[in-house]
Amino acid sequence: MKFFCKLSNWYFSSKSLPYWGVLFLDCLIVFFAGYVGGYLEHGGLGFAQHFWGITAGNLLCMLLFAVAFRLFHTYSGILRYSSLVDLERVGIASFVGVCMSYVLGAVLDAFGVGNVVMPSLFGCIVMFVCASMLMWVERMFVRAMFDVFKSDKALPVAIYGTQNGGVSLANSIMLMKVQPYIIQAFISDGYDMRKTYLLGKKVYINHKGIAAIMKSLHVKVLLVSPLKSEAFRENQEMIDEFVQAGIKILMMPAAEEWDGKSDLSYNQLREIEIEDLLPRDKIEVDMNAIGAMLKGKRVLITGAAGSIGSEMVRQVAVYKPAELTLIDQAETPMHSVRLTMARQFADVKNETIVGSITDKAFMEKIFADHRPEYVFHAAAYKHVPMMEDNPAMAVRNNVNGTRIIADLAVKYGTKKFVMISTDKAVNPTNVMGCSKRICEIYCQSLNKAIVDGRVKGVTQFVTTRFGNVLGSNGSVIPIFKELIRKGGPVTVTHPDIIRYFMLIPEACKLVLEAGTMGKGGEIFVFDMGKPVKIVDLARRMISLSGAKNIEIKFTGLREGEKLYEELLSTKENTIPTQNRKIMVAKVREYDYEEAKKNEDELLQISYTHDDMAIVKKMKEIVPEYKSQVSKYQVLDK
Repeated sequence: MKFFCKLSNWYFSSKSLPYWGVLFLDCLIVFFAGYVGGYLEHGGLGFAQHFWGITAGNLLCMLLFAVAFRLFHTYSGILRYSSLVDLERVGIASFVGVCMSYVLGAVLDAFGVGNVVMPSLFGCIVMFVCASMLMWVERMFVRAMFDVFKSDKALPVAIYGTQNGGVSLANSIMLMKVQPYIIQAFISDGYDMRKTYLLGKKVYINHKGIAAIMKSLHVKVLLVSPLKSEAFRENQEMIDEFVQAGIKILMMPAAEEWDGKSDLSYNQLREIEIEDLLPRDKIEVDMNAIGAMLKGKRVLITGAAGSIGSEMVRQVAVYKPAELTLIDQAETPMHSVRLTMARQFADVKNETIVGSITDKAFMEKIFADHRPEYVFHAAAYKHVPMMEDNPAMAVRNNVNGTRIIADLAVKYGTKKFVMISTDKAVNPTNVMGCSKRICEIYCQSLNKAIVDGRVKGVTQFVTTRFGNVLGSNGSVIPIFKELIRKGGPVTVTHPDIIRYFMLIPEACKLVLEAGTMGKGGEIFVFDMGKPVKIVDLARRMISLSGAKNIEIKFTGLREGEKLYEELLSTKENTIPTQNRKIMVAKVREYDYEEAKKNEDELLQISYTHDDMAIVKKMKEIVPEYKSQVSKYQVLDK
């Protein structure tokens, strides 16, 4: 018994039998099958009388089978990873081997060789069936024993999805050289799969309490099929169940990234991030229209090193513009953008420029040298608390910087100017949001002045508004991750605060499409999907991390922060577009001369660094700006 245990531990470790060992075992099985055939063909007495002749015949048959095994490489694979393909190959090799044995027997009979007893047709059939079955059993037994011996080291998993994606995923796991998972069950949404088995594993119907059932099966990991990623993301109740049960979740590529035919690789499995679990609809854009607009054109992007700007760079570069001019004042991030362009888009002419959009002389030189046909303006100071403390900088960078770039776009014949705004510009409660609303007012009034012929130019100004983007610099998710890593507490400003979230690539796709469909003067509003309660987001991130006893601490609303972000003012309404995720906001129009005069006065006041005077003027320009949790509330009385 001890010897068997030692032998088993040796084989079921990372080692395996050499190919000659497998060939030797298969030949022994053929030899034994020959005896079975001889016994059934000649009977007990005849078998005893012709024993040595049958043995000699079995040796010849074994050599012929060995030739067939060599032809079909039946011994090349590792037994514990045997598949249906391997079993099929064994069957074919056995058939060829038995045919050669029958032919050799006929030849020996013809020459009257009597001391060698070869199997007759009946004996050959028995040998074929017996040898094939025993070699199949050999392989299945080794595989089953491997599962038993390795189950204590492999993680028990369940697979969500029973169609092509789930089956392909299961097959890829079972064929892994080093098997980190053992499949315990499948989970299906289809009631027709009730009481069925898939690849020998029971299929469970998805319902409330499914995580508890998986827990009772000792499942440690849930693998989500690519065909089920969207359904899983939408099923928040199921997500919460598995997270609270402490079952780790791994996801595969989204369905659109998998062709549905090729095998899914183990390397494609990745642990879910909180971004994967936020409910959101699939974003669909007209790629052809975007490509037609940008291909072969000169494009300028401000804020090109920021979260949104750098993604805009990647998405625009795909369409092969004639030239990309990239501007940002952050040197190190711009160096990263330069490296990205060199690695991924070496065939796209580009220039990375470190500079501030408030440097009018330098910006004019850039416009004069590059003559951009399309401008995507993403540069802005965006952090609410920082701008609440530094309104002068919000005015100079956001308001005046936008005006400088907008005026230069008109002067140098830019076809389209797309400004990236924010939901905080709607009924603003903080300096940052108000500064972006003033930018919107200027761009929209300048567009109207061009249309009316009061300003000479061809530029179409388009504004896009959306909420928080996941993974952006300073966004809540990386902050929460850092707090969790340090052991907490995780700080949330208010238990009722909610926000809209969108992935950066999705937001940029919508920006590009809005830029394509815009004719000038529109403010496009993006459908951000379902709002997310920040405290729920924090709880889910803590659960996903596996950390214990991390406290959530409420710190109170920050200056200028509001509980609910709005995408539209109460005085605004929207008009749908051909893209259901993009709407056009109908907003109050401002006179260009008045907008320009207001900005001139506001810029002059900013140089005084008198916060109250600056914000007072901002409130005059944007009457709906009402401060919240801020020292500027006194100006609203």
